[in-house]
Amino acid sequence: MQILLHILDIFGVAVFAISGALAAGRRRMDLFGVVVLAAVTALGGGTLRDMVLDTGPVFWVTDQTYLIVAVAAAVATFFTVRLFSLPPMLLAVADAVGLAVFTVLGAEKALALDMPAGIAVVMGVVTGVVGGMIRDVLSGEIPLILRKEIYATASLCGAIVLTFTITKIHVRELAVIASIIVTLGLRLSAIKWKISLPLMTRDTNT
Repeated sequence: MQILLHILDIFGVAVFAISGALAAGRRRMDLFGVVVLAAVTALGGGTLRDMVLDTGPVFWVTDQTYLIVAVAAAVATFFTVRLFSLPPMLLAVADAVGLAVFTVLGAEKALALDMPAGIAVVMGVVTGVVGGMIRDVLSGEIPLILRKEIYATASLCGAIVLTFTITKIHVRELAVIASIIVTLGLRLSAIKWKISLPLMTRDTNT
């Protein structure tokens, strides 16, 4: 199980780094800007999670593989975009995959530290959405979490599924798969069919 989680962790870093690099490309940043935006996108959520949980040095400080993967993914994306025309939806899909993977990792890490279920759910959402928030702010966009799109809600549902499955059914492999399917399914469905939560509106004429 630990090997699976480690593979997912590396994969999630790479995917979120790609989403950060693509966002930088939209703003026509240079190579340095691309690498910086990719790194904060890939590492931001996990960094905040480890600081809140007080686990000691954050994950990419103790294992520099994560930083290397983030930088490598950024550089590879930079040159790929210069050579090939990529699908317009690639950024949204990469972000959705990263959201699903990091939601699982955040909630699972909190549970592994014997945190209460509620804290595990919060850590799943924090790990999933914070990197994307930093990316959007630095690239001059309104963060997805503040828009009407289903984004943090997808992460929340995935974190709840993982936490419930682990604490009640005690099957971690099933929990990981189910959580990724729920988070990714909700986010991709929201993108495809433009599903959003109800808005709070007020009639300013009264």
